[in-house]
Amino acid sequence: MTTITLTTKIKAPKQIVFDASRNIDIHQQSASPSNEKAIAGITSGLINFNETVTWRGKHFGFYLTHKSRMTAMDLYDYFVDEMEEGNFKSFKHEHFFEEQDGVTIMKDQLQYETPFGFFGRLFNVLFLKKHLIQFLLERNKVLKEVSERQI
Repeated sequence: MTTITLTTKIKAPKQIVFDASRNIDIHQQSASPSNEKAIAGITSGLINFNETVTWRGKHFGFYLTHKSRMTAMDLYDYFVDEMEEGNFKSFKHEHFFEEQDGVTIMKDQLQYETPFGFFGRLFNVLFLKKHLIQFLLERNKVLKEVSERQI
């Protein structure tokens, strides 16, 4: 199991950042380098507890699909999306939000496991973990820009 933890500070109220973080349209904007699109489930606007979204995007030269369900939500503080169908053995992304002096501290904790035993672990070490970190950093950059423009 691999864990990626990132912290992003955003000068906006946590309600704005929380909603931006679960906005399908903003995610598609941040994932434009991989041409990621929502193709099933919630395909636009805000995703809510127990709803699903299926993404299709090009990663490592292949079009891949990934279906996630929002499995937990504590409004404006926390939510979790977990893979239901896709190319990982397991995939859980926890989102935490805390506000201090008008700044939202957004924390991502992504835990995943690759299939294919040794070869999956090797692929993760050589390519996948770096790819996912860059993907999240780009997502968080767009979330910061969008959220800070709203105030």
